[in-house]
Amino acid sequence: MKIENIIFDFGGVLVDWNPRYLFKNHFGNEQEMEYFLKNICTDEWNAEQDRGRSLVEGTLLLQNKFPEFHSHIQLFYDRWETMLKGEIPETVSLLYKLKAKYKIYGLTNWSAETISIAYKRFPFFKEFDGIVVSGEEKLIKPNKQIYQVLLDRYNLNAANTVFIDDNLNNIKAAEEVGLNGIHFENPGQLETRLKSIGAI
Repeated sequence: MKIENIIFDFGGVLVDWNPRYLFKNHFGNEQEMEYFLKNICTDEWNAEQDRGRSLVEGTLLLQNKFPEFHSHIQLFYDRWETMLKGEIPETVSLLYKLKAKYKIYGLTNWSAETISIAYKRFPFFKEFDGIVVSGEEKLIKPNKQIYQVLLDRYNLNAANTVFIDDNLNNIKAAEEVGLNGIHFENPGQLETRLKSIGAI
């Protein structure tokens, strides 16, 4: 395989994002927090904002449904930046190493309304040759159309492109459109895989 391009997912790969960083200080105990994140502000609900639903609409929808959690639901996006703990330094180091040899792209499930916060916080985003954000496209991984958006927009050959993501379903979809997927587990495992395919 002749590698020309590397595509990175962001959350869980380059950036440590977790709503628990915020909500651990707003519930009496861990069980209450986990109930809230599993049943109220769920991953599925958050994904709809990543798909393009406005933060205001998503917040109001839940507040109307769960009025007893009104203030906690409001916090989710009012204090969203607290969930963005920091970069994952070992993966960012690999990104800089790869940038010396390849074109670097981003493909992320992320709200169009919050992605600018990440861009301002983390200088490594300046290294990207192109980024596709789900909230801006109204499409989210693992919908195969969003991979095609990136490939078409930047004129990439999928066969010469490596895609890195921590979600296995996203990897499977990427491979179905011809990308070479690496399921990210941790920075050390990623480095080993990249070496095994001759990328570094």
